[in-house]
Amino acid sequence: MSHTTETSLADKIGPNLPYLRRYARALTGSQDRGDAYAATTLEAILADTSLFTDGIAPKAALFKVFHSIWISSGATFTPDEAGAAAQAQRHLATLTDDTREVLLLRTLEEFSAQDVAHIMDKQAEEVEALLQIAYDEMAKSVSGNVMIIEDEAIIAVDLENIAAEMGHRITGVARTEAAAVSLFGQQRPDLILSDIQLADGSSGIDAVNKITAEAGDIPVIFITAYPERLLTGEGPEPAFLISKPYTEDQVRSAISQAMFFASSAILKT
Repeated sequence: MSHTTETSLADKIGPNLPYLRRYARALTGSQDRGDAYAATTLEAILADTSLFTDGIAPKAALFKVFHSIWISSGATFTPDEAGAAAQAQRHLATLTDDTREVLLLRTLEEFSAQDVAHIMDKQAEEVEALLQIAYDEMAKSVSGNVMIIEDEAIIAVDLENIAAEMGHRITGVARTEAAAVSLFGQQRPDLILSDIQLADGSSGIDAVNKITAEAGDIPVIFITAYPERLLTGEGPEPAFLISKPYTEDQVRSAISQAMFFASSAILKT
């Protein structure tokens, strides 16, 4: 591969790599697993640059390579998984094939139906049908307790309403790191929704780190205006991430995916 080709690929892939990591982590429920899939995608492209199709937008081309690797691997876990991953397996086994991918690509990553169809080698009409199935299955799949760490009252109420409408119970809202740790001590949640910057200058990340030090298997969704800063692949980073400003569909999708990996969440019947 020539230096010019390498530079061209880097220019096309680099800005989109953080979002591939976000998508991969949401699918697998794990920073390590998600980043491993992203790394394998890059290795495949470097080994055969023809995989990266120039006929579509770079982000869609990157995700298309990822998807071919994802489905060829059997998507996702090994038979000896335990704990939250085993719980996720049981949850995911109840879903229609390809619905999670369509849901995340359309809502979290905001691809058009046509782009998703190209990424997944489907028809756009099939993508829209799978999206509706995903919404239907999401509404009746998993329920649990949700804790919110957010200092802006309007956003906190909005997140409460979205989670409650999905059938989840809200354990409370914390505006500071100290309040979050205290709230966790009162009732253990199955899922945490957390802002990064809190009211008194404290950090949602620090609050979550203290909480997960005691209960490491609680999935966390971070909400931030700068997602790329938490998607570098360097050091511990979140598996679930929503960009500000968010849409209701993005929050619903992230909650539904994260809740699959909550070891104490309950399958609805």
